[in-house]
Amino acid sequence: MSNALVVSQVMLWVAVVVLGLVCLALLRQIGVLYERIMPVGALVVDKGPAVGAVAPAFDLRDLYQSEVRIGGISADGRSTFLFFVSPTCPVCKKLLALLPSLQASEGANYRFVLASDGPRAEHEAFYRKAGLSAFPYVLSQELGMAYQIGRLPYAVVIDGEGKVRSKGLVNNREHLESLFEANEKGMASIQEYVARRDEQHAQA
Repeated sequence: MSNALVVSQVMLWVAVVVLGLVCLALLRQIGVLYERIMPVGALVVDKGPAVGAVAPAFDLRDLYQSEVRIGGISADGRSTFLFFVSPTCPVCKKLLALLPSLQASEGANYRFVLASDGPRAEHEAFYRKAGLSAFPYVLSQELGMAYQIGRLPYAVVIDGEGKVRSKGLVNNREHLESLFEANEKGMASIQEYVARRDEQHAQA
């Protein structure tokens, strides 16, 4: 009887040790997967002014006829988050709802400017319905052509010195925030940051 009890206890401890090793192996694999999964950033389109290039300067007026300067040296040192949208773009409407929270968190370092083109009346109705009065909204076909906007929604970050720091197609909050992150890290995109990080790890 005592021998059976000893054997059962030994088998129990063996099972506990094996289970512990399995858990450690799983934790290690989770860590490896976490390192390998690349953060999804905005899709950079190789059109328009390149990242690092001087952004074209525009002196425009918004829907309230207030002056809006896009590009050039910023008087207050803030970067400009230029967001190209359309009243008929459902993804644009979803992302515009995120702008108040982004402005609350990033407003000290960025000013947000909405841009589009088309019939003024349509945009004025869209502007009012979406509750966008906190953001300047400019209509300029020339602005869209300068950045060669082909698909929407599209965003560009221009730093206080008037240079393009990040840009790309955006479909969710993660994409929007990746443009801020890329600018702050001095990279063209989150993808470039991850690639450089992996290269440094490989050389270490």
